Amino acid sequence: MSIQADAAGPATSAAAHAIGADAAADLAATLKAIADPLRLRMLSAIATSPTGETTAGDLATLTAVSQPTVSHHLKVLREVGLLTADRRGTWVWYRIAPAYRGAVTTLLDRFAPAAVEVHGAQAGAPLGALVGLGNVDPALDRAAASLAQRFTATPKRECYRVVRESYAALARRGGSGAHLVALTEHFARQRIVDAERAQAPDGPRKPQVLFVCVANAGRSQLAAALLRHYAGDRVVVRSAGSAPASDVHAAVRGLLEELGDPTAAETVDDVTRFYPKPLTDDAVRAADVVVTMGCGDVCPVLPDTRYEDWTVGDPALASPAGVVAIRDELDRRVRGLLASLDVAAGEPATRETR
Repeated sequence: MSIQADAAGPATSAAAHAIGADAAADLAATLKAIADPLRLRMLSAIATSPTGETTAGDLATLTAVSQPTVSHHLKVLREVGLLTADRRGTWVWYRIAPAYRGAVTTLLDRFAPAAVEVHGAQAGAPLGALVGLGNVDPALDRAAASLAQRFTATPKRECYRVVRESYAALARRGGSGAHLVALTEHFARQRIVDAERAQAPDGPRKPQVLFVCVANAGRSQLAAALLRHYAGDRVVVRSAGSAPASDVHAAVRGLLEELGDPTAAETVDDVTRFYPKPLTDDAVRAADVVVTMGCGDVCPVLPDTRYEDWTVGDPALASPAGVVAIRDELDRRVRGLLASLDVAAGEPATRETR
């Protein structure tokens, strides 16, 4: 009797917690429809289109397949409810179904980059490990003491708290811990500057812009670098991620290096030039403009702060040509943003689009 109960126990518990059979069947049908490389690329192209819609003709440029093949894939996505279609004149326009918009955003901005990273790790790329606090206590204490001497308006104990909290937040991203202390001091310094700015909003000051995406490894890094490139020290620029990655995407890092950093005074060394960092409340409070890119509603909404949401593709999932196209789209948007800011006239740098 007891043996039968023990044997039945785990099965009963699993049945109580597992997804229902009917729901699983419906979900499996949708996942089966998505589980095709071209269909995933189609979803990505539609979801990141500036207008939120596109035609079969535009989608045919994704790969060398015939128009009937593209139509077949679109039909599969429509049959499971992922897409809606609207005929206007001779063209049929496709867009993500409203009920699926949040799910598709999560798939493309959170699940897909994680899957790509894990697949790369299984092929031989190291994932890294969380670094413990125990062996870096003296270095963190020195960093906190240095910040306390520099920022006398911030209590010493607050500097220590920010440093240790920053270390833990950066360590949770994974990746190599070789430069974690240097990154921690740089990130903690930005946080203290932002906190002091947020607490003293009155008086003349440079406008501050915060770019936010999910991983802070592509779009937000590029947008921030472009704004620094054109604005120089006329604008304070920050970037962050709602779920920061361990490192900037390799394809994006090359573009960042090309842009350089006209605000090098804020940079300790090459290690701290570009690195993913988590979103903080102080960064949002200190910002005059917050630009979000695919991070949903995780960013706090504050009064007297200007918010913009930019629909831009994710470089992590793009081809080399796609990464350049994303850079150029961000370039256009950043120029428009800078033109709208109340900043003193200057001589912004120019960049050749290649």
